[in-house]
Amino acid sequence: MHPDPWGRMRETTIRQQNTVTQTLPDILEVVRIARSAGKAILSIYDSDFAVQAKEDNSPLTEADIASHNLITEEIGKLTPALPVLSEESADIPFAERSRWQTYWLVDPLDGTKEFVKRNGEFTVNIALIDDQRPVLGVVHVPVTGATYFGDNRHGAFLQHGQDAPRPIHVTAKVHGRPRVVGSRSHAGERLQRYLANLGDHELVSMGSSLKLCLVAEGKADIYPRLGPTSEWDTAAAQAIVEAAGGRVTDTSMDLLRYNTKDSLLNPEFLVFGDISEDWSRHL
Repeated sequence: MHPDPWGRMRETTIRQQNTVTQTLPDILEVVRIARSAGKAILSIYDSDFAVQAKEDNSPLTEADIASHNLITEEIGKLTPALPVLSEESADIPFAERSRWQTYWLVDPLDGTKEFVKRNGEFTVNIALIDDQRPVLGVVHVPVTGATYFGDNRHGAFLQHGQDAPRPIHVTAKVHGRPRVVGSRSHAGERLQRYLANLGDHELVSMGSSLKLCLVAEGKADIYPRLGPTSEWDTAAAQAIVEAAGGRVTDTSMDLLRYNTKDSLLNPEFLVFGDISEDWSRHL
């Protein structure tokens, strides 16, 4: 693996549940785990896989389970003291979760609908949450080999395969038509109304957490999510967006927070790079 772009940063310090400082291994170890999960997913992607329906009618494949098992095992080895909340093991009561100061939040296969469609727009998402905020995130794209990663101390980066990571930044000021990124699988009337209020714009469709990553990379200006999502869908990419200089807020322009209630559903939210603009005024 190439040298760490942060000058061989080997440790990230965070607060643990009892406010004792705990030292976590390098984020590149989390990148390694995400890439390993991506390989497990691709081994199934190229096969004749079966699709099941979960209780909410969302799709579930053996790739979701394989990635979940690999990530939870490897993260458990990396940080045995920290709990892991994954989409595929989300039935942990809030009475227990509410005591967590610091924990891992994982979507082992974000964009299962895109996976089933075989369009390549699915990701592996791993986030570290501390005090209800995502402080570290890794989003890996198995089909392309691209990996977005970052934290709130060292910035955001994009690495293609074994190339050296390069820093990424949001577009801090919109010039001309705003570039809007939307969902391939979840477009709806609320989004159409927002776009009408926004006025002249360029629309880019994308699946999974790649929508947030496009904002982090400066390839989109605004991602209005005016429909349901879960906390594991957004946490890793939110850490990257914020490390790249952007924001992920609810529709009141307050930063999105995690593990604050019994439900693990997010409110509607906005992702943007130009923090001088009130993007909520187009709602």
